[in-house]
Amino acid sequence: MQPAGEAIECVDGIVVGADGRLLMVLRGHEPSQGTWSVPGGRKEPGETDAQATAREVLEETGVHVTVGDFVGTIVLEGTGGPYVISAYSCTPHDNVDPAAVRAGDDAEEAGWFTAQEVRQLDCAPGLLAELEQWGVLDRLSGSSAG
Repeated sequence: MQPAGEAIECVDGIVVGADGRLLMVLRGHEPSQGTWSVPGGRKEPGETDAQATAREVLEETGVHVTVGDFVGTIVLEGTGGPYVISAYSCTPHDNVDPAAVRAGDDAEEAGWFTAQEVRQLDCAPGLLAELEQWGVLDRLSGSSAG
């Protein structure tokens, strides 16, 4: 258990499929239970960010990814201390069937979404603003605000 106030290191995977859609999960547990987010979670002791990101994406969606560039950081207040979430760009492995995505671990649902669809989802607090700020939604299919 972490001492109160100590930063809780987490990672998020910004997974964009070959068709330009973003992989999202419906959170099944707190924080932000019942809202849509990108797959991610706490780092385990000894894990690198890349290892943690690949593990979290696989556990929550069944998708194997290659972890790429750092995208940005989100800091969210939580019980026990702030969650410091490092987000990384991820590419699904070539043999991944996008239709085979499945919710696992603490996700209730998982799926692929265009930018327009993401903007319509009930997203975790701050996520949509961060995705916009980082330019993630501009690079997805259906990116026009229309």
